Amino acid sequence: QVQVAESGGGLVQAGGSLRLSCATSGRTFSRYAKGWFRQAPGKDREFLAAISWSGEIIYYQESVRGRFTISRHDDNTVHLQMDRLKPEDTGVYYCAAKRLVVGIATTENEYDYWGQGTQVTVSS
Repeated sequence: QVQVAESGGGLVQAGGSLRLSCATSGRTFSRYAKGWFRQAPGKDREFLAAISWSGEIIYYQESVRGRFTISRHDDNTVHLQMDRLKPEDTGVYYCAAKRLVVGIATTENEYDYWGQGTQVTVSS
């Protein structure tokens, strides 16, 4: 079994920055692509960014492109650097992992494992 754990959420003022981390543990000998999703209050969970196992393929949802940066620290850890945060970025941020050697995934149902989420609140 694989465990996924997010960290780094919190309260920040609009225009500020936060860095989220996502660590996988367990059957980590497999190769995992990772993705970040967000669920705002009263809304469906939405895709934000994805990174391949190698880190060579990256994709962002349009609303966060240029403000958020996804990166791979090592085989098991991925970061999401969030800059110029807006109140509409408020929500629970989830990391997900997919067994995938090459490529990325951008939809929820493609992912195999999910974290419990970390709350991000951006005040105006």
